[in-house]
Amino acid sequence: MGYALAEAALEFGHDVTLISGPVALPVPEGARLVKIVSADELFEAVHQHVRQCDAFVMCAAVSDYKPLNAAPRKMAKQLGDWKLPLTPTRDILASLPQADREYLVVGFAAETHDVAVSARKKLHAKNCDVIIANDVSGSDVGMECDDNEVIVFFREGGEKQIPRARKKVIAREIMKIVFELYEKRLTKKS
Repeated sequence: MGYALAEAALEFGHDVTLISGPVALPVPEGARLVKIVSADELFEAVHQHVRQCDAFVMCAAVSDYKPLNAAPRKMAKQLGDWKLPLTPTRDILASLPQADREYLVVGFAAETHDVAVSARKKLHAKNCDVIIANDVSGSDVGMECDDNEVIVFFREGGEKQIPRARKKVIAREIMKIVFELYEKRLTKKS
């Protein structure tokens, strides 16, 4: 979805910095790529680049937990149970500066149940301008496939359903919404 969003923004003539983990997708022509491999690297990269953007779209599905300790090499198999202690990852959206923010913040909420309730809660808790909710409980839309369907929730209230379509189509619709919101924000300031 992130690559489709980057392509859509480029198609509309905008500059794009794409922060990406390892994927088997070509980098959209014209995008500046920032490579990361961990949630901690993503956190650092976002905070390094976010203040230079007009709209920040966070669609990465970052795990909520990571191993407490990382082994420097392969661990030998042992008999018996093995426990892997986990610790929470940093919440990137919630960590963004909230005061005097000049850029729009668009988050994603990948949910398996209570999609609308959870998305609205995240919209406000993470101080997003927009949150895009998608139901990832099935295997036919969302992650690891070419189709998606989403509901866009707005901070000021209201929502917009984007029906099932290819991710590139969904991305164009999302970017239209983002650009309209940004234009409204500029109009309010002048």
